[in-house]
Amino acid sequence: MDFSFSDEQNMLEDSVQRFIQNNYGFDARQKIAEGDEGFSRGLWAQFADMGWLGLPFSEEDGGFGGTAVETMILLEAFGKGLVVEPYISAVLQAGMIIAKGGTSEQKQAWLEPLIAGTSLPAVAYIEPQARFNVNDVRTTATANADGYSVNGFKGVVLGGPFADLLIVPARTSGSQTDAEGITLFMIDANADGVSRRDYPTIDGFRASEITLSNVSVSKGAVLGSADQGLALLQYGLDQGMMGAAAEAVGAMEVLYKSTVEYCKTREQFGQPIGKFQVLQHRMVDMFIEHEQTKSLAFMAAMKLAEGYNDASRKALSALKVQVGKGGTLVGQQAVQLHGGMGMTNELNIGHYFKRLTAIETLYGNTDFHLKRYASL
Repeated sequence: MDFSFSDEQNMLEDSVQRFIQNNYGFDARQKIAEGDEGFSRGLWAQFADMGWLGLPFSEEDGGFGGTAVETMILLEAFGKGLVVEPYISAVLQAGMIIAKGGTSEQKQAWLEPLIAGTSLPAVAYIEPQARFNVNDVRTTATANADGYSVNGFKGVVLGGPFADLLIVPARTSGSQTDAEGITLFMIDANADGVSRRDYPTIDGFRASEITLSNVSVSKGAVLGSADQGLALLQYGLDQGMMGAAAEAVGAMEVLYKSTVEYCKTREQFGQPIGKFQVLQHRMVDMFIEHEQTKSLAFMAAMKLAEGYNDASRKALSALKVQVGKGGTLVGQQAVQLHGGMGMTNELNIGHYFKRLTAIETLYGNTDFHLKRYASL
């Protein structure tokens, strides 16, 4: 089997890597992350101009017809630069849900502006009691003459502070944990009854806690089929998980390579610490974990490109388990081999470790995906 990239994929890889090197140095990234919004509108507009925002969408929807393999190439480079722009939350989660389940009118209203870089949707799906179980939904949507009235609470809404559209799963029938009875609603983030508490996350991103109090939505705000929104929601979350895992691959590569270079120059007892065999073994372990994670990312991306089904979902869970295991080892070893300064804000090592730690818990942690892998 030929695992080499096509000419178009090589061009994408070269262009995004050049962009990261030229525009996303660590100091520039820190300045962006610490700004008022936590990301750069100017860079987001450049993402749109270069076609990255339309990459995963079909040509019929105004995109470029990319697959999960192209997504992996893009997000791996983003991971190397610790990019804080909301690509995963806006494009891979919300955008892919709209592309798969939206009507032509909904796509025109929200997907086209997303691809153009003028809209930032977000998915508000996490509830405090759910513990990675996406069909554990207390938020309710009660039907009335005009549409629905939505009430509930959503936490850790990535991209929530600057979102103009919220995709909200709410229960329209059944009991709290039923797979049936969940409906996805497209809600204006500035609608009456929507309140947000915004905060920065440990890895430099921004998120919100969102309270929905008697929010009125029309019947046209339903995304996909009523009572059948769980599969559509899971589809979008798995697209986001593929992107986050690819990002982890890029972060792990930077960590192990930076650690090797540091150990060549840091001296102890009159010689570089990289000459100590026990530290060489640790760096080899870091390299192996990165290579295993990258191999699983290739496999998951190829299976996802062939179709979204139980086989691709199983591959994604296997990848997520490896990201949790390998990312933790690589991050911990990088910090330890750099010494105390490995966790200072002035050095990039600790920031990569924080991002890997956050990715481990996104979309379900290692234990959750071990169980999902076994069940598929």
